[in-house]
Order: sequence, then structure tokens, then C-alpha cells
Amino acid sequence: SIETFFELKKAHPTAKIALTGCMAQRYGEELLSSLSEADALFGNRDLGEIVAFVDGLFKGERKVLLPPFPPIEEEKWQRGDLFNYPGSAYLKLSEGCNHRCRYCAIPLIRGSLRSRPFDEIIEEAHELVKRGIKEINVIGQDLAAYGLDQGEALFIPLLKELVALEGEFKLRLLYIHPDFFPQDLINLIANEAKIIPYFDLPFQHAHRAVLEKMGRKGDKGTYLNLIREIRERLPEATIRSTFLLGFTGENRETIATLREFIEEAQIDWVGFFTYSREEETPSYNDSSTLKYRRVVKRSQKWQKELQALQQTITTRRLERLVGTEQDVLVEELVEGEDLAIGRTMHQAPEVDGLTVIMARNLTAGSVVRCGIRRVNGVDLEAVVVEE
Repeated sequence: SIETFFELKKAHPTAKIALTGCMAQRYGEELLSSLSEADALFGNRDLGEIVAFVDGLFKGERKVLLPPFPPIEEEKWQRGDLFNYPGSAYLKLSEGCNHRCRYCAIPLIRGSLRSRPFDEIIEEAHELVKRGIKEINVIGQDLAAYGLDQGEALFIPLLKELVALEGEFKLRLLYIHPDFFPQDLINLIANEAKIIPYFDLPFQHAHRAVLEKMGRKGDKGTYLNLIREIRERLPEATIRSTFLLGFTGENRETIATLREFIEEAQIDWVGFFTYSREEETPSYNDSSTLKYRRVVKRSQKWQKELQALQQTITTRRLERLVGTEQDVLVEELVEGEDLAIGRTMHQAPEVDGLTVIMARNLTAGSVVRCGIRRVNGVDLEAVVVEE
């Protein structure tokens, strides 16, 4: 992250550059004193202040905003401005996480699970629909854990209340821990047209020994069975996952198991990441700094090989859509061209490919029916059938 900062500073010497998010929140005071080149630090705990923060930054102030989490009863959830593309918004169910994956610093940064009040979530969703939002992306460190800090599993009851809201909108569920997947979710999605059959399941690995060292419970067979259950009930489902390479115990055998899993699972979208050795996490002392660097360097080679494999799988999965009609949410118009950029239900915002629409006079934030003509890399090309 620091290297990226200096690359940006070199490329854009007159620009204002702020460090934001988890790193800024966790190491704020240290960064403030050691990184004088940064124009601002903005943590992850009061996002409603971002507009005033940026306004102050451009007035020449060296802004720092790193507040602690307030008590849950004092939390401010209301948002005036939405910063996503028109027609799409995020709806957060909870903050923090009660899982203790050994590599993960989220509990150190965001704390333990803190579920938002049930009624406040419903009210915010209602307001989003009234504002014309067509796609509500439901987020949390683990959606299925919603309510467990209050002694009750409330995720499925919450979804049933959300789909009962009036209006034309879709729910997209992002991030469900595969080791705690609620089995009744598949049938709920199959019977509720308002929930997109899109499953974001961060498996992280497929070899049992590596997963055990990570503090996780699954293995290749368990995860393949879950994917099979989803696709048998929902053949049109899209599945996304992430995999962590270079963790303690990684070797050629474990990578071979992961490669076999990827070939068998045929997941639609995948991200591969190399292990980052985070201070104060349980896995930090699993190896020395020198050994860690050697393993990560080796895993970067495996990362390229697995990315190449997954590219062929993603292309094949996208090709099944060619010749079909899909609803496409228009995100933006291409200036000076009879083109627009959008996404189908198979494409989550910011992380998946896009759909290029050959059309004119479309409106950003609207949903249009399109015929999918071809695959171009990780993107789709489409023409409008009807608005």
C-alpha cells in the first residue's frame, strides 16, 4: 500500500492523495507521523463524513479523521449521498466479524460482529427503493452471521422482509462464509425473484491441511458438494470466490489439489491473492519474515498459472449467455459513442466484468432488456431488445 502511494505521488505530483480504509484506521497515528507526504488520512468508521472531509482537503487542510466505533445505539446509518453508479447501492447488515480465521486482521480493525438493528435495515432498503435504486447489494463480513451477536440467526427472516418491500428492485448477496452456509437460502432464492442467484463464497483454498491452518473447516469435497447443490436447484446461478495463496503449509501438493478443485468447480468469477502477513494475527509467527517472503514469491508464480486457468473457465461460463436475453442495469453512457456500460445479474459491481450495450439514448440507472451477442475477454457485448 505504501509503495502504491509513492507511485501515485510520483505520477501525480500536484494531486491531493488521501489514505483511507482499514490501513489508515489501524495505523493512523503512525502514518500521520511517518508519512508526511500524505495529504489526508480517513479511516473506515464514519463514511457519512467523506464529503465534508474532501471539501476540507481541497481548502488546504491536512485532514485526519480516525474516530473509534460509537456504541451501537449511537451509530449513524443514514446516508445523504450515494457514491455508486446510478441505480445501484450497498446495504450493510453488520460491522466486524466473529470468525477468527488465523490470517485475518478484520477483527483487530473492525472488531467483533455488531449487527445493525433489524428495523433500521428495512427502513434504509425502503428509502433506497424510493430513491430509484434497482440493485441493492447486501454486504457484511459474513451475511449469514447477521443477528448471531444478539443470540438469534436473523439473516433469512431479514431477507424475507426485504423481498416483501414494494417496488421493482433486486437484492444481490455479497460475502457468505462457505463453512456456515445456510441451507435454506437456496430454496428461498429459488422462490423469490427479487433475489439474484449470485453467490459470493470465499473458499480461500481447497486442501484440508491448508484450510485447517487458516482456521477454517472446509475441504475440496465439501465445497464441491455446496456448488453442486446450488447449481442443481439454480442452474442459472453465478458463483464468485477468492483464494489465498502462499499461506503456511502451501506446497506443490496443496496447489495441485486447489488446481483440481478449480477445474471441477467451474466457478464463474475468481480472485487470487497472495498471503499478507498481518501483525498481531495468530498466523503472524507461523514463519520467519525470510521464509514468508520465499513462499510468497513462489506463490506468485502459482497465482499466474491459476489465473490463466481460471480465465478459460470464466470465458466458457460467459459463453453460455451468448444468444440469451438478459436484464442489464445501465451504469454510464460512453460520451460521443452510441454505447453504454452496464451489468447483468451475473456481474457484481466493481469486481466482475461489464456489459457493453450497443445503443443510444439510454438512461444511466435504468434497466433494459438486451440480447447478448458475444464475449470479449471478461466482458459481454449486447444490443437492446426492449427498454
